[in-house]
Amino acid sequence: MPDWISYWDTHPIYVNARHRDVHVRLIGDGILSYVTSAGAKVLDYGSGEALYAERVADAVANLTLCEAGQKLRASLEARVAGNAKISVLPPERIAALPDRSFDLIVMHSVAQYLTSVEFAALLRLFRRLLRTGGQLVLGDIVRPYVSALTDAWALLRLGARNGFFVSALLGLLHTAVSGYLRLRKEGGLTRYSERTMHDALHAAGFTAQRATMNIGHNQARMTFVARAD
Repeated sequence: MPDWISYWDTHPIYVNARHRDVHVRLIGDGILSYVTSAGAKVLDYGSGEALYAERVADAVANLTLCEAGQKLRASLEARVAGNAKISVLPPERIAALPDRSFDLIVMHSVAQYLTSVEFAALLRLFRRLLRTGGQLVLGDIVRPYVSALTDAWALLRLGARNGFFVSALLGLLHTAVSGYLRLRKEGGLTRYSERTMHDALHAAGFTAQRATMNIGHNQARMTFVARAD
């Protein structure tokens, strides 16, 4: 797989401040919709900037952010340093945590950047880290045959609805020359049908269902909710 960690560690995902605010609200709302208790211990795996983190932390007992990119992680640590309810850890520290550490684990828009072997290993880790009855939420799962054009159109529609259409169009042009399309063309996205995702989750010891709505703006992608019974 191409080095997506390095790419996203150095390339912004927002075309402007309005896009950032809309995206942060959508992802934050999506995560909060799966919080069932103010006492929940939550892991956001592959969190990126997680500009919604403070809002999610206000609704739970504690929030752990896991980010592999060194620059993103350093920025996160600096930003949330004064919030006792938020911790920031690299993946290797997450892997060393005790069994049943979390009530809810969210991994949004990450599975496509992992090989199927890496993804299967993560599912086994999540199964160990979840308490009995806990939930795993996998968002933005890329289906087979969903193209970059479909994803671009979803961003343009979001921009048109929220007042940043022109910036979204310019951002897509910038992305086209940034190396993203090359990485994607080289086989850098792992895709799952609904059936293969169910099979992967079942093999890791979860019962699962596809959510009615995907977290975020792109409804060509899927969200799955799995339970550790």
